[in-house]
Amino acid sequence: MYIDTHTHLYDEQLMAEEDAMISRAITAGVTRMYMPNCDSSTIDTMMHLAKKWPENCLPMMGVHPCYIKENYQTELDNAAQWLEKEKFYAIGEIGLDYYWDLTFKTQQQEAFEQQIDWSLQYNLPIVIHSRESTQDCIDIVRKKQNGNLRGIFHCFSGTQDEAGQIIDLGLYLGIGGVVTFKKASLADVVKAIPLQHIVLETDAPYLAPVPYRGKRNESSYIPLIAAKIAELKSITVEEVASITTQNAEKIFAN
Repeated sequence: MYIDTHTHLYDEQLMAEEDAMISRAITAGVTRMYMPNCDSSTIDTMMHLAKKWPENCLPMMGVHPCYIKENYQTELDNAAQWLEKEKFYAIGEIGLDYYWDLTFKTQQQEAFEQQIDWSLQYNLPIVIHSRESTQDCIDIVRKKQNGNLRGIFHCFSGTQDEAGQIIDLGLYLGIGGVVTFKKASLADVVKAIPLQHIVLETDAPYLAPVPYRGKRNESSYIPLIAAKIAELKSITVEEVASITTQNAEKIFAN
């Protein structure tokens, strides 16, 4: 059994064949798929999947850093209202993104801190986006860590030193299709990290693993990521499945 800790199942690329796509994942052993929210525009479709597949499609609530714009406070207020009326399994996808645009860098940081506070208020894990901003995300988490904060640095692509800092803070590393890419330095980092600190993810429909690189990703590809990690660590795929599933269950237990 596998858990996909990060998949945008509500994306229009995947919703075009909703039932078949989710059924393929379940058949592949991926029985639980955690869906990070982006902003107010993604909530309705995400909640549709959560209601239709309540045992398999599990929603998070948050505002993605790339959606922190002029109206970010309105977006945060909307997310806060949803947290009061529905069950969510994490605060996510939250964090910082310095890759596309730094116009709202300060607002991203404010929103990140506010949403971490929600996670402590509701006793929910955080799922962190940290593109080109890993150290700043680590520093903010360190400031907020009071012993109760738990979560995942999704799509981890940092250094071994950054991985060590994250582990020391009690958080986990989300590893996806990038680990299967030939020139990815992530493979070396994953080799050095104990499996007890890793969870699996696809980030579907993005970052499909080899041999589907460049194509649309989906949750049924999780076993390919597990197989690569097993190869890197010279262990069985069954061990990877078992340990990463246990890790995910610890994170999302509430």
